Amino acid sequence: MSMPGPPLRVASAEPVGALPRGTDLAYEPKFDGHRMVVFVRREGVLLQARSGRIVTAAFPDLAAAARRLPDGTVLDGEVVVWRQGRTDFAAVQRRAAATAARAPALARALPASYAAFDLLAEDGEDLRPLPYGERRGRLEALVGPLGPPLQPVPMTRDPAQALTWFATLHTIGVEGLVVKRVDQAYRGGSRTWRKLRHTTATDAAVTGFTGPPAHPSALVLTLPDDDAPVVSAPLPPALRAQAGEVLAGRTVPGGGTAVAVGVGEVAYRRVAAGTTAEVERGTTRHPVVTVLRLRLPEEQEPEPEP
Repeated sequence: MSMPGPPLRVASAEPVGALPRGTDLAYEPKFDGHRMVVFVRREGVLLQARSGRIVTAAFPDLAAAARRLPDGTVLDGEVVVWRQGRTDFAAVQRRAAATAARAPALARALPASYAAFDLLAEDGEDLRPLPYGERRGRLEALVGPLGPPLQPVPMTRDPAQALTWFATLHTIGVEGLVVKRVDQAYRGGSRTWRKLRHTTATDAAVTGFTGPPAHPSALVLTLPDDDAPVVSAPLPPALRAQAGEVLAGRTVPGGGTAVAVGVGEVAYRRVAAGTTAEVERGTTRHPVVTVLRLRLPEEQEPEPEP
């Protein structure tokens, strides 16, 4: 098969409530970051977000690092930004939202790391039909020697080791575990993996709002591991008032559309990157995202200067 190219549909995971066990399983830590596919071709490097959007210009540091890989390489993985010993989702979201002019300064202030968890092509050969175990071995051989900022995600076949990771790594921003069958092909667009989270609560980037600016009806959010904006459940009165205060002066020109569960696409107003909210995601096929609280300005880092 020929080398896969963008837009590439990525594989995803189905949430589970307990750690699956079996001799045919592998376990990886799930980082709280931004999903990215890396394409290395003779004509240059392309970086693709989960939605299919090309984000190369926003991550010049990772594009430069990926040039150390041979032509014909395709990686799937997670972009993270490390700050004070843990991953910072708000920081990586700021990186993803950067303009081409702003991106170099942000790359210096908030350098990104890429945690690769799958090798989809090597030397132009499509590896997706191969079992995960074989792809993983080839990933380690190819990416392992490079060192930061490109590294393979840790992996273990030992469920006891996986549970140790689950119990200890949440302090550095690891939100859980991803479980994969070692004999399984890579199936883009399907929930072929399983994911065990510490909690359904997570941080999300606020990218816009619906309703009046002083009392937004709902927030438009970008969730970890998915750059497609979603509309939250309606905000309760207290949060509507707080959202109006926190987002005051942060509206930027232009609007967009996002999907609201049970409604479809709705129009929204955009806000500048840098505001986050703690949210809870439902576990149904089309989960509702509920805002638990907004991160107040004093809880957030200021935008780095160029």
